Amino acid sequence: MRVLILVENLPVPFDRRVWQEACALRDAGHEVTVICPQMRGYTQAEERLEGIQIYRHWISGEAKSLTGFISEYTSALWGEFWCAVKAWKRGGFDVIHLCNPPDLLFLVALPFKLLCGVKVIFDVHDLWPEMFEAKFGRRDLMYWAVRFAERCTLALADVVIATNQSVLRAVKKRGKLRDDRAFVVRTAPNRMNTAVEPDAALRAGKKHLVGYIGVMGNADGVDYLVRAAGHIVQTRKRDDVQFLLMGSGPEHAELLALRDQLGLQDHISMPGRVSDEFLCRALRSIDLGVACDPINAYNDHCTMNKVLEYMAFAKPMVMFGTVEGRYSAGDSAVYVMENSAEQLGDAILALLDDEPRRRQLGAAGHARLTHELNWGRSVEQLYGAYAEACR
Repeated sequence: MRVLILVENLPVPFDRRVWQEACALRDAGHEVTVICPQMRGYTQAEERLEGIQIYRHWISGEAKSLTGFISEYTSALWGEFWCAVKAWKRGGFDVIHLCNPPDLLFLVALPFKLLCGVKVIFDVHDLWPEMFEAKFGRRDLMYWAVRFAERCTLALADVVIATNQSVLRAVKKRGKLRDDRAFVVRTAPNRMNTAVEPDAALRAGKKHLVGYIGVMGNADGVDYLVRAAGHIVQTRKRDDVQFLLMGSGPEHAELLALRDQLGLQDHISMPGRVSDEFLCRALRSIDLGVACDPINAYNDHCTMNKVLEYMAFAKPMVMFGTVEGRYSAGDSAVYVMENSAEQLGDAILALLDDEPRRRQLGAAGHARLTHELNWGRSVEQLYGAYAEACR
């Protein structure tokens, strides 16, 4: 089978979920092509990597405003369509696999389904209407346009994949999907080098190291963590904690400015996007990880990659108590049930000062990831979804 995967918001192989899906489909004997944006250091327009053909297109940039989102999505759709035409001319495809956000990729898939009979799989990474409302805080005409785009994608899809049960429930209801057309393919890390040696230098001479890995956008709550560090250093008078915040995104510069404004340059390191090697060394080195995505209707449905990566390295967590966050982490985290930087900081300190509990939580998370949330189970679901779509 010839498979074309479209992803708009991250490039491959940087997008771990999409890359793992592509590799799993390749391992099943399918011919896989991926279309993604040129960003985050992945700028080569065409590349064949590990047997997978990749086309990358220009995109206007990661947006921070409504106007920016329109520009980003318009440029992305244009690039995706012409890359899809190129892929069709060079060998065609039987299935087009759409990864959101946004829910506009149906516009690329529509002519291939109507004119060529290509099957469509909709891979719901995020509930886009909830994401829009979390970013802009309103339900205006644009919000209802987003809802309409979601309905159009659900109607076009032969099969729908969701990252977790709560997302699946939402899309099944909105798309009036039959049970045999909807599958859960959870995200789980499967290629990280968990045996690498820790790096004591990352502690910057301090006793404790607190880590964060992920996107730095306005929905990710990293400002809560920066302010929590300020509470720990300035209110709780602790100078034995170093924070390592890894990742990039549209708010990275603003978060650096907030760190400097609070006088935390000697306590918070923000290296931006890091290599896989650095990431693994850092995850081996930290005492605990933080998931600071605030509690809201959008994040309640999200399975955060960072949570699963902390679990892969048997690291305990402090996190805001989102619904899916609590399901994923289980007994491996301390939950803060209010969006409060002060409470987040106090919870971090309490766990840092309780080493036996850290070991207990870390072991529980590693066991849960290994036995219940492992990638092998998701691969079986992925294969099932493709079998149903092409029946």
